[in-house]
Amino acid sequence: MPIVVRIDVELAKRKLSVGDFAEQVGLTPANVAVLKNGRAKAVRFSTLDAMCRVLECQPGDLLEWVDDDAPA
Repeated sequence: MPIVVRIDVELAKRKLSVGDFAEQVGLTPANVAVLKNGRAKAVRFSTLDAMCRVLECQPGDLLEWVDDDAPA
């Protein structure tokens, strides 16, 4: 999938656990894991807004597009 989720990087920068992050955002730790591991098929804007508010970042800090067709 060409969209890479970088939640783990932002959590590490802030030394924030998945459990604490999930609680502050209003998600279950299992749903954060689905997002963090790139298994999510979609993200609601309200969830993205909450994640950015908690992490004090921009959506582009959490999501990155990677070209699957680019030579390695």
